[in-house]
Amino acid sequence: MLTVFQDGPGRDRAATDGGAAQSQPRSAGPAAPGTAVRPAIRPILITCPKGLPPFLQEEVRQMGFPLRATGEAFVETEGTLADTLRLNLWLRTGHRVLYRLAEFPAASPDELYQQVTQLPWEEYLEPDSYVRIGASVHSTACRDDRFASLKCKDALVDRMRQRCGRRPDTGAEYRGASIFLFWQGFRCSLYLDTTGESLARRGYRKIPLSAPMQESLAAASILATGWADNGHFINPMCGSGTLAIEAALLGLRRAPGLLRRHFSMLSLKGFDPRAWAALRAAAEAGARPALAHRIIATDIAPAAVEAARKNAAAAGVERHIEFSVCDFAATPIPPGGGVVFLNPEYGERMGDAAALEPTYRRIGDFFKQQCQGYTGYVFTGNLELGKRIGLRSTRRIPFFSSTIECRLLAFQVFAGTHRPLSVANTQERDSRSAPSTTDGPAAGP
Repeated sequence: MLTVFQDGPGRDRAATDGGAAQSQPRSAGPAAPGTAVRPAIRPILITCPKGLPPFLQEEVRQMGFPLRATGEAFVETEGTLADTLRLNLWLRTGHRVLYRLAEFPAASPDELYQQVTQLPWEEYLEPDSYVRIGASVHSTACRDDRFASLKCKDALVDRMRQRCGRRPDTGAEYRGASIFLFWQGFRCSLYLDTTGESLARRGYRKIPLSAPMQESLAAASILATGWADNGHFINPMCGSGTLAIEAALLGLRRAPGLLRRHFSMLSLKGFDPRAWAALRAAAEAGARPALAHRIIATDIAPAAVEAARKNAAAAGVERHIEFSVCDFAATPIPPGGGVVFLNPEYGERMGDAAALEPTYRRIGDFFKQQCQGYTGYVFTGNLELGKRIGLRSTRRIPFFSSTIECRLLAFQVFAGTHRPLSVANTQERDSRSAPSTTDGPAAGP
């Protein structure tokens, strides 16, 4: 086990004299050689967009972490501070990995200040460092996220100045350590945000074009199909290439966190860069050198294909994706089966829905005439347009793109099937279960 953070001698005890009770940690086992105490296991909250918890919890489970709770936009597990390194490195569908330091009651901003000053910030932060403090408040005790952040900041820097004689700089940028406060009712939870900028920002999207699919949503959509290099992955209408790139990263079993330069955890006191380098090296060594099947990405716009190529190059997967400029219906479909995945416009942000109806009809014709033996998928935020495809969907998987409720429609196209299926009998089948894991690789090592 890598020893990256060394928990200080006061970290496992609750504060006295009415101070903030730190999250009740439990021992992770015998102390690592050279450390004074055993690492503390605490709750770890992993945030994600709505619709992604089933996929995120499956990633967490495959990595060997327990599942404590799941909500509309989070999954909770538990582990040591060192465990957050592996989560940040490997998670594809999560956004932030939050390591809980304390829970305490607070009926006012002043009470929040008093509680936060009781926490041993000098054990986590260097006095000359930089820290960002964020907050999400749903309480009558305080109605302003920014004011709650300010009170936390005042308490933290006052504690550091008292104990160290100096205090960290603070600001809104993610360029150092990060703290996050959840204030629900009269109960506060305070976390070390070990991620910083969202994990969805992999770092490869140099040219995003208009209305791109978020990386974490693209990864979850691919996981929902069950694709894991167990067939070809065909992506007409590829846009800036996010789906094809995420498919390549998944199929090659490359940790998405390898693409990022900064995580907030790297700025915490006690961080060992050599251990982090060893963890990254192990992830790189475990990646596959090549895919067993083809990834084909096309778009009718030359500028889109050029952007997708550059983004794929930034992600280190350009040679694993076959790019070409053509109408989606002219996309080459090799024999052997697999997944055909389209993310067409759906009239919510980039076009009139009525004008898009012919495109959706052509998608149905494309599936029927050229994609026999494949499973077709269409990601759309407009179910009425989805009906114009003219095929009966076998699954309708719910997702959200920002605030837009969407569906990933699945169409099984059997060889020799040319007759359009009845749309009149089409019924919505929302699949709210976790993704199939029979063919998928583990989310981490």
